[in-house]
Amino acid sequence: MNFNSKTDSTVLDFSYQKLEDELAELLSVDNLDQVIAENPRKLEKINSKLEVSLFNAFKNDEGCTHAHLFLQRLLYRINRLKLFWYDELENYANEDSTFIFLLRLKIENAWQDWEKNNFAQQNPGNLSEALRDRVKEDLQPAPSPDGLFIRNEITKAGYQRLLAISSLDGLVEASQLSRMLGGVGNEVQTMLTRILWEEYGSGKLSRKHSTHFAAMLDECGMDSSPEAYFDIVPWEVLANINHSFFLSERKKKFLHYVGGLLYTEVSVPAAFQNMKMAGKRLKMGEKGISYWTVHVEEDIRHGQWMLDDVALPLVEKYSEQAWDMVQGYDQQKFISARSTSALVESIRKFEFF
Repeated sequence: MNFNSKTDSTVLDFSYQKLEDELAELLSVDNLDQVIAENPRKLEKINSKLEVSLFNAFKNDEGCTHAHLFLQRLLYRINRLKLFWYDELENYANEDSTFIFLLRLKIENAWQDWEKNNFAQQNPGNLSEALRDRVKEDLQPAPSPDGLFIRNEITKAGYQRLLAISSLDGLVEASQLSRMLGGVGNEVQTMLTRILWEEYGSGKLSRKHSTHFAAMLDECGMDSSPEAYFDIVPWEVLANINHSFFLSERKKKFLHYVGGLLYTEVSVPAAFQNMKMAGKRLKMGEKGISYWTVHVEEDIRHGQWMLDDVALPLVEKYSEQAWDMVQGYDQQKFISARSTSALVESIRKFEFF
């Protein structure tokens, strides 16, 4: 499936950039809800423009890249308030704002309704077999054109572009999984915690996956601070991150989240192997590929754990709703493929500009 036709821009046009600036300024105002309550007309133009952007992104048959980018950037800025960045505490003054909550809800509802129409939902046959078949197919998939391009063709500049875009998630990874772990202890929760523990370096900062990603950036002479390359991230990559936030914040979506995480853990080894081989071909050194190496080694194991010790036990416990895991798996596969396609398109345009 071709995702590239209208996904080539990571620069907002003037009107959306102006709207983004207005909202960024508004979201940083002290006592935001009180300010809005005292000045309701302040929001009239912003709300009108927001409605237009929602229509352009999700109701217009053509789809507007600028509208998608604006909305996903805005949603990401809201979602990041759910994490602690060890920055100024004043940055979280509006984290419980009713206005921000309703703004996020409005965007997510329109976006998720649109996403549901982007892939075919199928519930045929035996559920456990459906999960096993998907895992078998995606653990060792046939090489894709995007994967082969990364493995065999990208230059050092293209590899750096790949790192820059991927760093938005790579430097702050696994944070959404942490939000699904609270509650009653059981075997499923224990296994998810074990996976998170390994993602976080088993309690050692030097082994944390994000530390390996920072080392890759440093090895390539790049900025390893979080969000340093936010402005070049395509909307499809942002949507992939925001989708995980959407699911992890809703316990009703727990099975969808597990299905999506199962796909991610299963598919990462093959995808990251291409990136590791690209780094080796370009003589990036061990530090320049260490993040890929760690993931390839660990996620084969994590994928099997997710299937045997998380997904299949949940099939037994939630027999009536467990097809949600298959839907979550398939939707994550679609969203990930769209994200990868946009990443590759960005690299191609950067290399051949």
